[in-house]
Amino acid sequence: MNEVKKIKLRDFEIGGDRLTILAGPCAIESRSVLDETAAGLKEITDELGINFVFKSSFDKANRSSLNSFRGPGMEKGLVMLKEVKDKYDVPIVTDIHMPEQASKVAQVADIVQIPAFLCRQTDLLVAAGHTNKIINIKKGQFLAPEQMKSLINKVEESGNHNILITERGTSFGYNNLVVDMRGIPIMQQYGYPVVFDATHSVQLPGANGTSSGGDRRFVPTLARSAMAAGANVLFFEIHPDPDKALCDGANMIALKDAKKLFAVCKGIYELLRGQE
Repeated sequence: MNEVKKIKLRDFEIGGDRLTILAGPCAIESRSVLDETAAGLKEITDELGINFVFKSSFDKANRSSLNSFRGPGMEKGLVMLKEVKDKYDVPIVTDIHMPEQASKVAQVADIVQIPAFLCRQTDLLVAAGHTNKIINIKKGQFLAPEQMKSLINKVEESGNHNILITERGTSFGYNNLVVDMRGIPIMQQYGYPVVFDATHSVQLPGANGTSSGGDRRFVPTLARSAMAAGANVLFFEIHPDPDKALCDGANMIALKDAKKLFAVCKGIYELLRGQE
């Protein structure tokens, strides 16, 4: 397993001895969904001794249709994320889509996320880097792991060395993704923690015509495999009732199933690092 930099966030280290999980609903649907998910995940991760960062998006800009649900937008969404952050005392990760969003989002988010389809956008990476927040770069479905080095350089050259790299599957034919676990150690060679996004990796992009599909049955298999391959962090999109979610429901896991999966993944993570 490759040695990576430990990224300090509040009172814990991402990539350290304790597993870190980024998790929450795909998009901000309502305050009630945010509250239920944040409260449930906070309780689970506290009980299991897992570092927790709450995730949700204020705008899902990459949708299959103009009629697809996107979220409340940046202004309202950031207010809601700040309320969750304060109420549950949890750090926040959310994504940006345009350079001008970076500084505003950084006022709330502890981790600024670069969406996979935008990962090569130089101005976006530079603007994110200038916030001095932790930057999570999601590897595009169209990139080889080795191509992430140039994207890391863009953030580093902006003066920021607090970087995470996320594996989320690679395009394989039409409407399908596969995960090559070799990408985890390959990207770890660049010195930063590698996140594995277990829920987007089972997405079936555009498979439903006007929306993406997915198959959540395989989320546990991929999450366990990523832990065994040495991933430093896990990412899950989680919803109280995924079948009623307004976006990406097919690949999200139910809140009620999170504890068992988190516990198994934590066990593999610690076993691999030689802990009791």
